[in-house]
Amino acid sequence: MRISFYIDAFNLYYGCLKGTQFRWLDIQKFCEVFVRNQDNLVDIKYFTAQVQSRTDHNRKLQQKTYLRALQTLPNLSIYFGHFLSQVASMPTADNPKKTVSVIRTEEKGSDVNLASHLLADGFQDKYDTAIIVSNDSDYLEAICIAQEILSKKIGAINPHKRASKSLLKQADFFRSVRKSTLQRCQFPNELEDIHGIIRKPPNW
Repeated sequence: MRISFYIDAFNLYYGCLKGTQFRWLDIQKFCEVFVRNQDNLVDIKYFTAQVQSRTDHNRKLQQKTYLRALQTLPNLSIYFGHFLSQVASMPTADNPKKTVSVIRTEEKGSDVNLASHLLADGFQDKYDTAIIVSNDSDYLEAICIAQEILSKKIGAINPHKRASKSLLKQADFFRSVRKSTLQRCQFPNELEDIHGIIRKPPNW
């Protein structure tokens, strides 16, 4: 059985990594926890967007370091969406009738990229089972197509405390992320690529 993973990076990060000591996550080890036979794991696709903050250079550097660490993993490929910033009018908390102008930044493209790869790989028969690491119900239609038209088995791993009811119902199997899993699936504090030593960011 060939198994491919599709990682919604921001859903994973905000679901169980942000503000924790487990952000230095080895995605390969993480995926292997959910696979009985590691030889069956043929592909890991990681969907994210590069941080574009003008005021938080440290955050950009941390992400760059982490992505560099991920690129040392032989079975993992990274695919980028983008951030879109625009001015929006939002109601104030004390007076909903009063609005203020704010800059709203949203991550765009990663969910579409993930769904597209899930279906493209399915149509090309690159996997027997696909596992989506996300709790986002926006993937529901892509999951249904892969299951009903392509006869693929689609599982979901939920990084959040609460599960999406629609994903829980549609997925062939559904797992939650445990703290103990994150704890034992960390990169070493230092690793190496062709450019030299990669060090775990401070406070991670």
